[in-house]
Amino acid sequence: MSVAGLRRAARESVSGLPREFWWLWTSTLVNRLGAFVATFMVLYLTMDRGYSATYAGLVVALHGLGGVVSSLGGGVMADRLGRRPTLLIAQSSTAVSVAVLGFMQDPVAIAAVAFVVGMASNASRPAVQAMMADIVAPEDRVRAFSLNYWAINLGFAVSSAAAGFIAEYSYLAGFLGEAAMTLICAVVVFVKLPESRPERAKTTGTGPAEPEIGMGTVLRDRRFMSVVGLSFLIALIFMQGFLGLPLAMGADGFSSSDFGMAIAVNGVLIVALQIPVTRFIEHRDPRRLLIISSLLAGYGFGLTMFAGSIAVYVLTVCVWTLAEIVNAPTQTGLVVRLSPLHARGRYQGMHTMSWSVAALVAPLLAGLVIDRFGAEWLWGLCAVLGTVAGLGYWLLMRGLSAEAEYAADEDEPVREDEPVREDEPVRDTVTPPAGVQ
Repeated sequence: MSVAGLRRAARESVSGLPREFWWLWTSTLVNRLGAFVATFMVLYLTMDRGYSATYAGLVVALHGLGGVVSSLGGGVMADRLGRRPTLLIAQSSTAVSVAVLGFMQDPVAIAAVAFVVGMASNASRPAVQAMMADIVAPEDRVRAFSLNYWAINLGFAVSSAAAGFIAEYSYLAGFLGEAAMTLICAVVVFVKLPESRPERAKTTGTGPAEPEIGMGTVLRDRRFMSVVGLSFLIALIFMQGFLGLPLAMGADGFSSSDFGMAIAVNGVLIVALQIPVTRFIEHRDPRRLLIISSLLAGYGFGLTMFAGSIAVYVLTVCVWTLAEIVNAPTQTGLVVRLSPLHARGRYQGMHTMSWSVAALVAPLLAGLVIDRFGAEWLWGLCAVLGTVAGLGYWLLMRGLSAEAEYAADEDEPVREDEPVREDEPVRDTVTPPAGVQ
């Protein structure tokens, strides 16, 4: 493709999205540029503070547990208080707790504050996804979610390299730097982003108010909870790139720099390919995309059992990274499509929780399988999980009604002659409030 063609493709990829989306995108990028705690927590506790690996693992687990708790809490707040207040509370709390964590000396205090940091930092995710769904037109959401995912990985790639140098100088500087960057995110939200939560219809003389939707509604939504379960399986697979892969490469005699070289391909490919691949998949059948990405993820990791050189490890990373690029925006778009309009925060919170729970289970799974059976069994298990997820998506999407189906053509109108059950929550059919379109 020529330079002019690349420029045209780039313009088309970013055109047509509302101004509010780009401020939210900027906030995401700044947030990821400041990422430090989650990346360097283990090294900080073991190398700088001299604690044992067991204690470091406990602190990381508590950090993850905080994320599990706040995933649902943040979703409820986004629906009840609004997206903007939730973001301001979560980001301000993250900034303060991260700064405090850098000064903690007592091991119990460190563990407690790490739990708070996990809660605060994850509480904003459902609100971000819900706000993005509010302000972006349905036909542009896959592209918007893809651009947001690209910003997350670009920021993480830059911050990981910069944080490594900062850590050599001062871990405290890293903590304070993340606190400052997170505070900047809160300022961006406060100054530039209006509230986007759709207004619930009030009781009038012509009819009753729209019913309140609680967490019980989410849990009873079998179709959506099936998506959450499949998301959990996919998360277990992808997390092995940062858990099982280094363990397996170390057992094969490869160094940490070898692992760094292999895993760096993941970030490079996402930054380089996320936007062009999204242009390719944007209007294609998401059912096939979810099935294909599940199989690519499972068998991409499954191929690792045959890896004996850096080149083959890099090849396997390329395969499952392509699956990640396809799965991330498609899965998020499906969650939005299945979410009732006035419960987007709760639904996004439940989806976020599937990844948070996977973050707790994945290390135990990797360690247990590798220690007892060997790394080959872990990669075989990944292939099985990918196959199960692909089959699950096929069964789930086959049964979706025309009203709720996440069709490849987002502009296709809902059939007006299709009956709607009285107990079925109102889904994505109401126009967002003025000022955020």
